[in-house]
Amino acid sequence: MPSSSIDHAFTATKNTGRAGDPTYAGALSFMRRRFTKNVKGADVVVWGVPFDAAVTNRPGARFGPQAIRRASAIFDNDPQYPFNADLFADLAVIDYGDCLLDSGNHQKTPATIEREAAKILKSGAFLLSLGGDHFITWPILKAHAAIHGPLALVQFDAHQDTWPDDGKRIDHGSFVGRAVREGVIDPDRSIQIGIRTHAPDDFGIRILHGHDVEEMRASDIAYAITERTDGRKTYVTFDIDCLDPAFAPGTGTPVAGGPSSAKILSVLRQMTKVDIVGADVVEVAPAYDHADITAIAGSTVAMHYLGLLAERKARG
Repeated sequence: MPSSSIDHAFTATKNTGRAGDPTYAGALSFMRRRFTKNVKGADVVVWGVPFDAAVTNRPGARFGPQAIRRASAIFDNDPQYPFNADLFADLAVIDYGDCLLDSGNHQKTPATIEREAAKILKSGAFLLSLGGDHFITWPILKAHAAIHGPLALVQFDAHQDTWPDDGKRIDHGSFVGRAVREGVIDPDRSIQIGIRTHAPDDFGIRILHGHDVEEMRASDIAYAITERTDGRKTYVTFDIDCLDPAFAPGTGTPVAGGPSSAKILSVLRQMTKVDIVGADVVEVAPAYDHADITAIAGSTVAMHYLGLLAERKARG
């Protein structure tokens, strides 16, 4: 049966309910959610942060939000797998668009991101951010910690991101160490999954290395995350290079030996007991992608966040 609507991102009159756009056409908001700056009544705000000036290898993640939105069109409004539900039946989700950044003055970037994140969070909505390189997580973490206090961090990544930092650097490889030093995250309740590189300091964060993840079942990984976070308010950050380059070639610093998208999506699906208060997907760089493999993985990670939130709301 032909679709009954088009351009749902602009024509929708409410923040719940399925869209009817065909997968190959229509305005490309995230999962066809309504584009609006009005966050009133929204349970979740999807927000793009197109910044990649902090990379240490290949640039291009500034195009990540566009690519993730485009790939999300494949979610064609059937019940979403593996949740077997219309995620938007009761969960009110909007696409807030992107953060406006001054491309000629990067020193202003952290404060700009933090200020806009804080504005969105003030509404009480859950903030789901689409990067951008991994530096964007730093100011977003600060905005969340200002509300919740020191957070547990669940980091899916090939890199620890704990390299030395003078507190002023704009660097996607040092924000985790800075977050520990400044009391934004609690290292005793934080965990990194998929690490396949070495850094000088782990700051007491638990690490599941790539070889650990290879040997573990998805349920065991999810249990380790749940045990480590121990009921604390948790921020989940997903660097797409956590996945092996076979499943995510479109990223700035790919590292061989990582897990499959299927395994890590299964981990996310089983994180039902983690008190997630904010989340992101970062480092999707579509210029290095093939057939949207990486963007599809990134959009599916973001969809899983929404699935967990929809289930949480249904439970009350």
